[in-house]
Amino acid sequence: MEIRVVVNPTAGAGAAAERIPRISAALHRAGLEHEITETRGPGDATRLVREAGRDGIEVCAIVGGDGTVNEASQAFIDEEGNPVGGPDLALIPAGTGGDFRKTFGLSTSVEDAVERIRTAKPRAIDLGILRATGNDGGKVTKAFINIASFGLGGLTDRLVNDGPKWMGGRAAFLLGTFRAMMSYKNAPVVMRVDGKTVLEGPIVNVAIANGRYFGGGMKIAPDADPSDGAFDIVALYDMTRTQGIALAHKIYQGTHPGSRGVHVARGSVVKAEPLHPWGEVLIDMDGETPGRLPLEARIAPSAVKIRA
Repeated sequence: MEIRVVVNPTAGAGAAAERIPRISAALHRAGLEHEITETRGPGDATRLVREAGRDGIEVCAIVGGDGTVNEASQAFIDEEGNPVGGPDLALIPAGTGGDFRKTFGLSTSVEDAVERIRTAKPRAIDLGILRATGNDGGKVTKAFINIASFGLGGLTDRLVNDGPKWMGGRAAFLLGTFRAMMSYKNAPVVMRVDGKTVLEGPIVNVAIANGRYFGGGMKIAPDADPSDGAFDIVALYDMTRTQGIALAHKIYQGTHPGSRGVHVARGSVVKAEPLHPWGEVLIDMDGETPGRLPLEARIAPSAVKIRA
């Protein structure tokens, strides 16, 4: 087995770079041939995973957080958003957030990650394909492997990405969420799932979920399965700031479905647009902010294989 390790050296405030010697030593002990590559800027993880596929590499091990995994997932679609093949992905977590790994119950241990690479059977999982209005006003097409959301989550990401990372993932997201909630106003939108209108009115946040966690540990979609060929769509709507804050502890526990102001749906195609054309509703995609509504999200079943 030939392995290419893709490291984002800035992930986790430099924690990823510090793990390189330990990762290489663990791979050597396991008898796994490998090479280490480092990203140098935005988009590099996508390029390196694509190159690995062209080079016939069997496994790409991603060292970083959710943002790095998100970048890597872009390698599995073409410019038009059609799924394309690539190497198996493996996760060696070392980032600020780490939400995607939680769906699979993965630890942050380097040794555990190497053992998964050596022994785990590749598992086919779905990929989300997002089309939306980009930050420059043009059209953007992106992949997401975990969760895309719009509303409060988009504003939160903007604040988290502009804020300090030294405090750690959960604390950074809690602070970002609190700051966002203090300034966010419920945005009126219309949302359709598989052609049926499921929500029309003011929303706090809507999560289009392939995985279960986002926002530094919030279990927003407790029943989501990234290999079932469908999204779990969880909408928080028409609630006051106080009601949203009161619901937060339930979201971390995954017990919020059934609560007032929470709507859950399932489907393979989600379309959403603001009810007022001048309204800006920001999108969060695995910790990044690719743009704003209107959006269309489609599921690409079994588009990626992961060793988890």
